[in-house]
Amino acid sequence: MKQILITILAVFFWGILFSAAPTVSNVSVTTHTGYVTISYDLSADENCQVIMLVSNNGGLSYTFSPTHTSGAIGNSVSAGTGKQITWYPVQDGMSTGTNYKIKLIARDNPSPSTQPVGFITVTGGTFNNGTSDVTISTFYLDKNEITQGEYQAVMGTNPSNFTGDLSRPVERVTWFNAIEYCNRRSMQENLTPCYSYQNYGTNPSNWPSGWNTNSENHTNVSCNWTANGYRLPTEMEWMFAARGGNSTHNYTYSGSNTVGDVAWYTGNSGSTTHPVGGKQANELQIFDMSGNVWECCWDIYGSYPSGPQTNPTGSTSGAGRV
Repeated sequence: MKQILITILAVFFWGILFSAAPTVSNVSVTTHTGYVTISYDLSADENCQVIMLVSNNGGLSYTFSPTHTSGAIGNSVSAGTGKQITWYPVQDGMSTGTNYKIKLIARDNPSPSTQPVGFITVTGGTFNNGTSDVTISTFYLDKNEITQGEYQAVMGTNPSNFTGDLSRPVERVTWFNAIEYCNRRSMQENLTPCYSYQNYGTNPSNWPSGWNTNSENHTNVSCNWTANGYRLPTEMEWMFAARGGNSTHNYTYSGSNTVGDVAWYTGNSGSTTHPVGGKQANELQIFDMSGNVWECCWDIYGSYPSGPQTNPTGSTSGAGRV
């Protein structure tokens, strides 16, 4: 199964193609000894995905996705009234005597085994990175930089400086934020998260306090390259896609020899970010791989090795990430 990758910088819903957006209504919560039941009505043209998010700060942000649930939750939930979810909050590490708020979201079923909506299939191939020949396997890459709206829907916050339009790329996020976003989005869509922090597992809610505040902690994050969840591209995957993959014209910039055709930069941006996809795409129909905002990759900074490589993932030690 191909992995789904994200170009992220540093309120996601699957695009609706042929049907009306599914909606949740009439939500009610009943507390029992040791568990909670959530009842709701679901309106949808076809089976859809229902996810539950929990807030422990009065609804300011919803950042926890429970795993100890059963009933009408997850993929392929049918429309109807009186749908019910059973949740065991103590098993999810929730404290007794604490008030939590619950949010239900319905959206189209994701399709991790086929090209996801909004993503581009980057067919694998071999290219020269200036030092050696690199062979890359086929993968999916989001055709746009992650927007403020997509980030906010998963993380519950919008850290961006240039606000006012949720279709602008999210900025003022760290590499750690990017890793957390990937895992939380994977969990929301019932995919297997790629990233683990030491021996604390893949759920960022269980990672120790301060994990994302010390820059040296980046080496404590590991990646499961066989998981089907979201992850950052490696530097060589990013480079291959930015060059146009197997369709490359060897342009100076990603998609053109004229920077203003494909990029927002100092000379034309007005010192602000711009909505994603506003410039010309590159050969693969991926946007903004030159300009607008910086993008994060998985790799630790290091020298390119000599000799042919296949799917390299960068250095194993170093001071920072690409």
